[in-house]
Amino acid sequence: MADEPLVLGIETSCDETGVGIVRGTTLLADAVASSVEEHARFGGVVPEVASRAHLEAMVPTIDRALKEAGVSARDLDGIAVTAGPGLAGALLVGVSAAKAYAYALGKPMYGVNHLASHICVDQLEHGALPEPTMALLVSGGHSSLLLSTDITADVRPMGATIDDAAGEAFDKIARVLNLGFPGGPVIDRYAREGDPGAIAFPRGLTGPRDPAYDFSFSGLKTAVARWIEARRAAGEEVPVRDVAASFQEAVVDVLTRKAVRACKDEGVDHLMIGGGVAANSRLRALAQERCEAAGIRLRVPRPKLCTDNGAMVAALGAEMVARGRAASDWDLSADSSLPVTDPHVPGRPHAHDDRGHGGAHAPAHAHGHSHSHDHVHEVSKENLYS
Repeated sequence: MADEPLVLGIETSCDETGVGIVRGTTLLADAVASSVEEHARFGGVVPEVASRAHLEAMVPTIDRALKEAGVSARDLDGIAVTAGPGLAGALLVGVSAAKAYAYALGKPMYGVNHLASHICVDQLEHGALPEPTMALLVSGGHSSLLLSTDITADVRPMGATIDDAAGEAFDKIARVLNLGFPGGPVIDRYAREGDPGAIAFPRGLTGPRDPAYDFSFSGLKTAVARWIEARRAAGEEVPVRDVAASFQEAVVDVLTRKAVRACKDEGVDHLMIGGGVAANSRLRALAQERCEAAGIRLRVPRPKLCTDNGAMVAALGAEMVARGRAASDWDLSADSSLPVTDPHVPGRPHAHDDRGHGGAHAPAHAHGHSHSHDHVHEVSKENLYS
């Protein structure tokens, strides 16, 4: 245990301020401050509101995580932060905080990919990821099929949504049904009391000539909304539970069907499902059923680790440290469209590797800081963390 890297992870890609601390693949703390209630009246996430909420929550959430883990900031071997993809302003808050803490502590900083983090978090639940692993990531912003042969360096996109992500469709249908925001949990709850076969809603991109691994939920969303509107226009009662169940079945049917097909086509015998929608009970049940039938081992983290959290970022950061990946430079920037093919943003090679006062664990100083600046660095560390 003592030889495993101790890493703090910061996640601010959307509306949740997540701070996690892991040692190797052991979760020590998972602190989250959510601003979802502040967005509920708008029916969706408002970027500026999310950014301001991150600013207010950042330091208290980091302090809470350190206390929960029972470690000092000085004990950390590195700090990982979501560099993208996500909301630009929200990401900038997390990246700025990571730079401040890493610099003051003299620790390396790792800018990591949000999607790769969602895959890596499963290591905290089920141990080291098999290589290769197929991952189905489903959330409010993403519906993706990814093949990972090395979570720190090689993640290949197999398919993605071409319009609305699955989570986004859940939110929109919940709004049409007047069930509130966010839509995923409430649709799941109503669907348990409904008939999934009551209404034959369409399955997008499942024709013989359609892309094998891409997703489309825009047509489904429109079909459900029109069905509801037609019932209301005719003065008939809308069977909310049956609509929820039938809509949910259409979504998870397509997701699981394509994921299992990708595993078979690529000869991969492990499927990992992550992202907020992975908490959906029907998605878990149908995926388990179809994976068992196909001889595929299914890995799904517990629901709290499926939604955005700092633990997943810390997990990927710890893997970066363990595998000796290069730390990020001080000029690391948030990238709202960071491709999943970049699991992390490494620093550029430097002509002179001045590792600073943090020893081998300190990131290389950008722009060649002078000795006087290094002295200020030491003073600031002493003031903050003595």
